[in-house]
Amino acid sequence: MTYGIMSIPAGNIVGKIGYKNGMVLGFSISALGALLFFPASVFHQYGLFLAALFIVAVGIVLLQVAANPYVTVLGPAKTASSRLALIQGVGSVGTTVAPLLGAYFILSRLSESHASSAAVRYPYWGIAGLLIVIALVVFRLKLPVIKPQADSTSSATGEKKSVLSFRNLNFGVVAIFLYVGAEVSIGTFLTNYISDTLHIEVKSANSYVAFYWGSMVVGRLIGAAALKAIKPSYVLGFCAAISMALVLVSISSGGQIAVWSMISVGLFNSVMFAVIFSLSVNGLGKYTTKASGMLSTAIAGGAIISFSQGFLKDHFTWQIAFILPLLCYLYILFYAVNGYKSRYSI
Repeated sequence: MTYGIMSIPAGNIVGKIGYKNGMVLGFSISALGALLFFPASVFHQYGLFLAALFIVAVGIVLLQVAANPYVTVLGPAKTASSRLALIQGVGSVGTTVAPLLGAYFILSRLSESHASSAAVRYPYWGIAGLLIVIALVVFRLKLPVIKPQADSTSSATGEKKSVLSFRNLNFGVVAIFLYVGAEVSIGTFLTNYISDTLHIEVKSANSYVAFYWGSMVVGRLIGAAALKAIKPSYVLGFCAAISMALVLVSISSGGQIAVWSMISVGLFNSVMFAVIFSLSVNGLGKYTTKASGMLSTAIAGGAIISFSQGFLKDHFTWQIAFILPLLCYLYILFYAVNGYKSRYSI
């Protein structure tokens, strides 16, 4: 919900206060949300936890809306995908490590606290403190000041163009929506899919999922290097085509082949977001922050597509359900071949 509600307002805020201040504000708001976990745990109210989590997420959205375009414009446009892939690779390490830390500092202490809410008090105090420190460090850093470029897309008659005038952005918003939807859907249902395919317990099947998310870390680090030498649209097209092939192999086979084919999709998912985002904001100039807000709003596809796939599985089969992410990758292939091109490109 937070991405759908807050991304476009966040883009407007970043457009007014700048990339650096937007990141500082994002860290600060997330820290505030983390601090609110303490009173939520004291009163032991689920609604308060959701409110605190929402505030944390608002800060994350603001941070992402500010940081993603900043990384893309902080250097040559041809290597923007590489820079963003590298940053996301570091983020993927956090995605992998965080559940382990949560299990150790929170889940392992549930029996000691006698109430699940009490277990989160001090860990979230620590998270809040760390976020405040990061906000202060970023605030003191002398980061390069990137000013919006002059709008070069106005017509000869002086007609002012809007952010919706960019073909690559319009198609890119749909591509981000479908990409995040496919990535989250596969990751969400992978445990159940593996359990049904190998006829094993869900607990055992869940151990396989780490390879799906872990391969994204590896793929993003490799992609950061590859994107410096290979045209981003070519990399995106290749990854989309291979992802389609792997999903087809998985739903057409069984056993370990089906399982590892689906897991391998994570490796080729790895750089898609970075490439789609950088191609979508390429050449937008002063509209970049607004575009970032629109692209971040499209992340809501992770909720909508995964819900839709769950609906298909409830009423049909795994084979039918996985046609949905397959179609998502087909659109991404189109974007890599033609959709990323701007009508204003020379």
